[in-house]
Amino acid sequence: MMKSNPTFFQPPAADPTKSGIENMLELTSLAAIKPDLFTNTRPLYRHPGARGIYGGSVIAQCLAAAQKTVPESFDVHSLHCYFLLAGDSECPITYVVVRVRDGNSFASRAVDAIQKGRRIFTTSMSFVRQNGSKSRTLQHAIPLPDEIRTITENRASTHKISKANLTLTYREKISTEPNGKPRSYKLRQRIKSAERISDDGGAQAHLVALAFMSDRNFLGTAAVINKLYLSYADQEETSLSKEDREKTQRDLSMIVSLDHSIYFYEPRKFRADEWIYQEMTSPWVGYGRGVVMQHMFSEDGTLIATCYQEGVLRLSEATSKDTSKL
Repeated sequence: MMKSNPTFFQPPAADPTKSGIENMLELTSLAAIKPDLFTNTRPLYRHPGARGIYGGSVIAQCLAAAQKTVPESFDVHSLHCYFLLAGDSECPITYVVVRVRDGNSFASRAVDAIQKGRRIFTTSMSFVRQNGSKSRTLQHAIPLPDEIRTITENRASTHKISKANLTLTYREKISTEPNGKPRSYKLRQRIKSAERISDDGGAQAHLVALAFMSDRNFLGTAAVINKLYLSYADQEETSLSKEDREKTQRDLSMIVSLDHSIYFYEPRKFRADEWIYQEMTSPWVGYGRGVVMQHMFSEDGTLIATCYQEGVLRLSEATSKDTSKL
């Protein structure tokens, strides 16, 4: 049997001055081959039973690669990407950055993730110069819902994603209407790096960590509010009680992300090693697809990002007869 090679080079020992998530998402430059070319330094994570690597890893590393090609005075403000093929956790990824445009206030980058000679992921992102606008501007932001703060410390549970070592709370499912339909539900959780992110990483490291976290439990929102679950067990994916889980057949045979977008609002007003509150909703599900949205808030209540995602939600053969669920 051919030995797997999840990286091009022997991974170095983890840097003790950096957090687990920084070490896991570290990139190696391939500039000796071609400028603006990078690869994963360490193996990438795949959920048990999942078709491919965790999507947040590729999103985060594409952002990290693009960051290396813009001045430090520029911060990402939007990112739009498509998942084209399932990534193989046993093979390295090459990240190809294209410098689309460099302006005084904005810079645009395109990044392709290549594996085995095929493009598995593509993203476009835009960067803005810090405090670039000196003119008067409009400003408003939605506040952090008071109810999110009721997610207490005693509900927190530490889950290790490979060596990222994130702390994640169990999700709470809240309906905005009495006897609400799925579209009225909101799922709330908190997430953070359990280890302090290094000062050397700067704001860029926190943005990369946020991109990584943004895909955690995201598309599953559309399934959970319909009481549908994957065929493999991942206890942190559900907000239902054990009793309710036992009553509910695990009848979702496939859940696959198609695209992912992030709008970053306050790139230098949060830390990814402090609690980030997430509120997730699903405005629409149909025809085997679903759309989800989330707002992300810093611990002090600042709205720091909004994310959107569409994905495939495929029912098992037995369940597909009951089309009222999706």
